[in-house]
Amino acid sequence: MYIVIEGQDGTGKSTQVELFAEYLRKQGKEVLTLHEPDGDLPQAHDIHDLIVIKGKDYHLEPLTNVALFTASRLELWHKLAEPVLKKGGYVISARNWWSTLAYQGYGEGISRSRITRLTNDFLPSHYVRPEKSAILTLPDRVREEREKKRGKALETFEVKGNDFQSRVNHAYEKIAKDLSIPIVDASGTIEEVFEKLKTLFQI
Repeated sequence: MYIVIEGQDGTGKSTQVELFAEYLRKQGKEVLTLHEPDGDLPQAHDIHDLIVIKGKDYHLEPLTNVALFTASRLELWHKLAEPVLKKGGYVISARNWWSTLAYQGYGEGISRSRITRLTNDFLPSHYVRPEKSAILTLPDRVREEREKKRGKALETFEVKGNDFQSRVNHAYEKIAKDLSIPIVDASGTIEEVFEKLKTLFQI
């Protein structure tokens, strides 16, 4: 089963992915966790480094980012996710192509239909339409406070201005509506959000 937990930075996607992986492994399930766009794959990590060029003062064209993110997903899917799914295991991913709709589509202005076409051309329908999914949301103020507490170095898209961040944050609500993806309020405790997702996914 392929499960995706999406949302803006600071909503707790990675934490919930790891909680679900632990929960399923205790049931004896084989579980692979993915953290797009790099994941635990050298090829994807190198592609990610082309996009998030730390210490450099130049940026790639938005359409270049779309192409590179799609290439990274293709590698992750075929080399890591697909073998686990073929054996009946679980793949739980923090992010998928909806991030590109949010960041490069709503955030950077690339046509969402173009992103959708490119994704459908290069990735299988199982990836494009996960069996279980949710988008975590937070008010801008709460999300920003969480990001500050994390204290990690900011990357290419995280250093963009408030207008960009606001467009991306609210883009997820539009994406959820357009693609019929459930929204989960992530403003509670980690345990409360986990219980909401367990109820939603029914696993």
